[in-house]
Amino acid sequence: MRSLSLLACISAFLLASSDVVDAKVSRVRHPKMKRPHHQARAIGAYNDLARELTSRSSGSASSSGWDSKAPKTTAPKSNVWKALSNDEAAGVIELLHAQDWLNLTSAEDAGTWDNTISVVETLTPNKTDVLPFLTAGAEAPERWSRVIIMFAATEEPYLQDFQVGPLPVTNDTTITPLDWYSTKGQSIQRNYDADSDLVYEFITNATETVQDILDDLLDGVDFGDDDADIDIWGVDPLQHSYGRVIQWVTIWQTPSTVFDGETLMPEGIYFQVDQTGRDPADWAVLGWFYDNIYYNSTQAFRDAWEAGELSRNVINKQGDWIGSDWTGEKMEFDEKAPPVMVQPGGDEGLRYKVDVEEQYVEWMDFSFYIAFSRDTGMTLFDIKYKGERIIYELGLQEAIAHYAGHDPAQSGVAYLDTYYGFGPYAFELLSGYDCPTYATYLNSTFHVDELSKTHRNSICLFEADMPYLIQRHASMNYVSASKNIAFIVRSVSTVGNYDYNFDYTFYLDGTVETTVRASGYIQSAHYKNNEDYGYQIHDGLSGSMHDHCLTFKADIDIVGTANTLAKHAVVPVSVEYPWSNGTVRNTMKLERSYVESEDEGKLMWPTNSQAMYVVVNKNETNKYGEPRGYRIMPSLGGGMHLTITNSTNLLNSQSFATHQLYVTKQKDTEPKAAHANNNYDVANPIVEFDKFFDGESLDQEDIVLWFNLGMHHVPHTGDLPNTVFTTAQSSMQIMPHNYLLGDPSRNSRQTVRLDYSNDDGVTDVKTFGAHFAKGTANLSATTPDFYAYQGDVAVRKFPYDPQDPFNDTESIV
Repeated sequence: MRSLSLLACISAFLLASSDVVDAKVSRVRHPKMKRPHHQARAIGAYNDLARELTSRSSGSASSSGWDSKAPKTTAPKSNVWKALSNDEAAGVIELLHAQDWLNLTSAEDAGTWDNTISVVETLTPNKTDVLPFLTAGAEAPERWSRVIIMFAATEEPYLQDFQVGPLPVTNDTTITPLDWYSTKGQSIQRNYDADSDLVYEFITNATETVQDILDDLLDGVDFGDDDADIDIWGVDPLQHSYGRVIQWVTIWQTPSTVFDGETLMPEGIYFQVDQTGRDPADWAVLGWFYDNIYYNSTQAFRDAWEAGELSRNVINKQGDWIGSDWTGEKMEFDEKAPPVMVQPGGDEGLRYKVDVEEQYVEWMDFSFYIAFSRDTGMTLFDIKYKGERIIYELGLQEAIAHYAGHDPAQSGVAYLDTYYGFGPYAFELLSGYDCPTYATYLNSTFHVDELSKTHRNSICLFEADMPYLIQRHASMNYVSASKNIAFIVRSVSTVGNYDYNFDYTFYLDGTVETTVRASGYIQSAHYKNNEDYGYQIHDGLSGSMHDHCLTFKADIDIVGTANTLAKHAVVPVSVEYPWSNGTVRNTMKLERSYVESEDEGKLMWPTNSQAMYVVVNKNETNKYGEPRGYRIMPSLGGGMHLTITNSTNLLNSQSFATHQLYVTKQKDTEPKAAHANNNYDVANPIVEFDKFFDGESLDQEDIVLWFNLGMHHVPHTGDLPNTVFTTAQSSMQIMPHNYLLGDPSRNSRQTVRLDYSNDDGVTDVKTFGAHFAKGTANLSATTPDFYAYQGDVAVRKFPYDPQDPFNDTESIV
């Protein structure tokens, strides 16, 4: 499902040329070179509001700008994982610009042959440095920044990671390569698409040479209307063949309405470009593909057209079918207000606490810290339950959307979405829709291209009464029931055409659930000759089949860091018992084993769910001698991995997506399963996950689990105009297993017991001191103020000007 967002519409502008035959081609800047617009756009009251937000955050250790109305608490420790403040980021950038050896140009003034700063963010501190701070009273680890610099002032441009610290910047601050972060020994990645602007000029010119053919084949598209252009963009990642850099380019129709359903309108015309090197004079159009025929030159394509050999395919035209507004027959009562969730007592009734400065949250028996990054968005750290750490780190690592199709575009696309980033597109949440109006809404900040971007209200926290009980039982004498109250942390990232909803849900029984849901526009294919790769879902449209595979890290610590992954399998056996009179009974037993080393660390979920994986501490048993542990198991979706485990598109950059579950030994030098810049050269990734597996013992070690969520998506007619969350969701639960001596939800007062008899009816009601909502609810308070939606705030970092923020909300569609 992930459409192409990425691909397409970055900085599109109309080509003004009298030579173009009636057609206006929208030229798109390739996303690999995407930069924010740098002209200031501060206006009126909005600028005043932005300045207020910035002044609240820029001088503090946190740049989140949170303004929570939740009850306050004080974090037991400082948040060592939180994002750099505006001042910290500005100090790093100023220091880098002072280094002549880097030869940097300010992002605002840079061209494609300049060295520029791409990303500045917190370098996540080593776990081995953090644990003494959390548990033994040691000093907090030093704060360091991770920086990515694009070195484009060379014939062979590349990107490189650096570490800058300690922070804040002083005379002791150093700048060194972040080589230990990479599995290949250096965090340098070749950029084969540094001249994307020139590439798009080249492919635009190539399109101009066949404008008369396009005008004929795409008859019925209103080329003359300024709002009805065609769009062109290539596959991602770029292909490498015999030392050449190749991309296939496809043609799409661009909607003239507010709806960005471009990825629903492919026109089935493709051409192949060799863009090797930095000199456009060396580039060439290698051929065209149309109606399942490959033409090995533009002239061959033209000759076939002039000979009348090109049939006209069905054209994918815009219309109401791409819009997401209400339409159709009226359903009875549908216009009436549906049930709503209400917070009794308003803000004063909230049942959780937040330390705004340290981005720390407490709810019932849980506590945790929140961090946010450009690549992966939200991550949770130091998750404690009943005062004991159960999870050190829980967060997204990478998200793959791998397509298939008969045409070279769909066949060549496999998005690595952290390249585009989940942070830059975690837009403001819609109150009353994304989250309840009573939720606590928080901001997030990241630093790219010498701008600090703040997404207002991009994270929400709220309690919810789940639509099923956590416990109930009825008998002839009583009925007992407990409400299933859960606490949810949510963000949504619109990466291109797809909207990814991320939930971390905490339950009263000690369970932590990770859920991802996908909605938005599909990336589709032209239906012609695509029958083996999807259903025909509109007049000229095929639902392009693809896999979504989202990899998460779960660093689980059970009563310390000395843990082992146990496998408890339910196996069929035939047994003769002393009491069975010589007959054999077919039954089942519990078979216990352990994952002993990383050689066994690539796992699949057992068939028929006949085994449990449990992180246990062998040396910490309960009163019955059973090792205390936390089980991990799929909830929605059943867990998944890529269908294509040897992708010709991803090569060495997919090894975290070939199995459903992995376990490795925790190493400070293996903090991430992937790197956002792997996308530039998938054959030579900065982080190759497969290299984590080098046979080390996993017996009573600090271990890390990596699990995959996602879905195998073959879009059908119900995916138009948008895929719905209900059919595209997947989740994983991490839950207590012999960890406590009873059901911990019994600690909740949200329980009722009714004693009754057939003769006397209800004889006693026990509510255990719980309060019930009383009085009249102010339903008007549940109505969202849609005009309060504000967009993003940006602060320029070089030169640093914290008092001049401006509106800078951008998508990649």
